[in-house]
Amino acid sequence: MLRPKHPTMPTPTRPGSPPVVVEPTAIEQPPGAAPAPAPAPVSSRPVVQLTPGTALALVGGGTTVVLVVGAVLVSMLLAVAVTAASVAVCALVVRSLLASQHRR
Repeated sequence: MLRPKHPTMPTPTRPGSPPVVVEPTAIEQPPGAAPAPAPAPVSSRPVVQLTPGTALALVGGGTTVVLVVGAVLVSMLLAVAVTAASVAVCALVVRSLLASQHRR
């Protein structure tokens, strides 16, 4: 009931049969008809020109992104460091309490 069903591989009809090569056929044009030249591709995308103002905006935006990502990473590292220090202090307190309890 819960067994997977694997597809079976079909057996080849002739072992070692060479692949069939299909050659393209040429389109014949009537004599005297000149082939039409291919039209030049026209780009539909607008050309972006980088002016000094946009370059300054890009540099400012990139700097802002780097500073924000850096601040987030530093704050995460600081949170991990504070957590580790508090766990270490708790471990020392528990160790001290257990040691003083054994002395009594």
